[in-house]
Amino acid sequence: MNEEDNGHPKSYLLQLEKMNIDFGKIERNLPIATLIEIAIQKNEGLLSNSGALSVKTGKFTGRSPEDKFIVDDEITHDLVDWGKVNHPIPTEKFDQIFERMKQHVSGKDFFIFDGFVGADPDSRLPIRVFTDNAWHNIFASQIFIRPTAEELNNHKPEFTLFFVNDFASLPEIDGTKSGTFIIMNFSKKMVLIGYTSYAGEIKKAMFSIMNFLLPKRGIFPMHCSANMGRNGETALFFGLSGTGKTTLSADPDRRLIGDDEHGWSDRGIFNFEGGCYAKCINLKKEHEPQIWNAIKFGSVMENVIVDEQTREPNFEDSYLTENTRVVYPLEFIPGAVVPSLATHPKVMIFLTADAFGVMPPIAKLTKEGAMYHFISGYTSKLAGTERGITEPKETFSQCFGAPFMPLHSIQYAKMLAERISKHNTSVYLINTGWTGGPYGIGRRMDLKYTRAMVSASINGDLDKVQYKHDNIFNLEIPLSCPEIPSKILDPSYSWSNRDQYVIAAKRLAHLFIENFKRFGKETEYLTKFGPQI
Repeated sequence: MNEEDNGHPKSYLLQLEKMNIDFGKIERNLPIATLIEIAIQKNEGLLSNSGALSVKTGKFTGRSPEDKFIVDDEITHDLVDWGKVNHPIPTEKFDQIFERMKQHVSGKDFFIFDGFVGADPDSRLPIRVFTDNAWHNIFASQIFIRPTAEELNNHKPEFTLFFVNDFASLPEIDGTKSGTFIIMNFSKKMVLIGYTSYAGEIKKAMFSIMNFLLPKRGIFPMHCSANMGRNGETALFFGLSGTGKTTLSADPDRRLIGDDEHGWSDRGIFNFEGGCYAKCINLKKEHEPQIWNAIKFGSVMENVIVDEQTREPNFEDSYLTENTRVVYPLEFIPGAVVPSLATHPKVMIFLTADAFGVMPPIAKLTKEGAMYHFISGYTSKLAGTERGITEPKETFSQCFGAPFMPLHSIQYAKMLAERISKHNTSVYLINTGWTGGPYGIGRRMDLKYTRAMVSASINGDLDKVQYKHDNIFNLEIPLSCPEIPSKILDPSYSWSNRDQYVIAAKRLAHLFIENFKRFGKETEYLTKFGPQI
């Protein structure tokens, strides 16, 4: 074999040869425009009137957390927090699935993306992504960090991901829960994904990989968005999908660092990604102009209904899913920080979308209170984010990202606390969910109010106001906030019946208390910083 074979660099041909994989034609790091042309030729999608590629993901329009596995071996056995979130699978099951996958892809054309996870050159992870669809390769190219020409020539992946959307496992012999699977193997440094076309599995798998690897290097991995003010001060936004991380970090008055996944090292903050993956259900230009304007040639919309005649997208149509998405490179956001490196954060905001309508719109947290709410990770899963979720449902997802956190939550919480103390970071809890009553009776918090609370948190206005203590949730609630009617700040005043509010609030407080018991004696001292009944 020569240095190049049919125009392909020898490095990945050797990798495939070593793995005994016989692909057909392989295209590596093609220009986005070329990939879009191929996707259209293969009927994978169509262009909208803005130039964005519109695709459908078929049966799966959200993540499949029950189908995610980690190979249980000498590297992971004593470190992973095994249980309802992190499902073990034996090495031999991984091997037999991979063997059948290799047979399935024999002779088929594939696309390669070589690039990085992590904007910090000192801690980034070189990756290789194989996809059988051109549009999935566009997704990888836009969501991860693209290499320079020199970096591409010398690229040596440390992790390889295979995404084969039409290959299913056999649950009865493979030990999977369905034909769909997302399997991470840290010994072989591989990820296998099959029988789903939902592209979000690609990015979340690599996020999980980073969350396992980085703490060993003293770097705190975070499920959060981040932005920077004109003075260079950084703010972080934690929260599950649907709580507003992307929307609130895409602020025209601040510079976006990243919308979902970051690391916090001794040098500061760095984005894992080179792009954004924003929800676009009910997207309106006047409310979210940066995201609206990023939907153009080079971006990919998932499951957005597009008129085949006018090619105009209907962002209000949830016929396929509430979890409509768009992926675009970071540079589509004006003024975005590229490369995505920033200083230690001044302010940290925990976002929750409370469907009960009882959590305060904003509260200030102590360090221990931040640890408690970080470990608890309360929110309401919103419709469409995961399979089977059709209306808001309360959930506790530790570290605001349990599906992506392989280690025990206390390890991440201790890293959080150390950084809050070291860098004197202020922490606020903001409810972007319901007010005036629960889902179906109350209303979603007005985005303009939420933005005003975020601004007050970041610019220091909330350091100058008085607070009152909420006895049920054990939180400090500001008595005033610029541009916010004072009655909104106390959720009990927004309900028409205060007695019903107290009943609902105590019910949620009880859920907090019961949930926290599962973390054991190591976190028991934090219970006094959470809700009390």
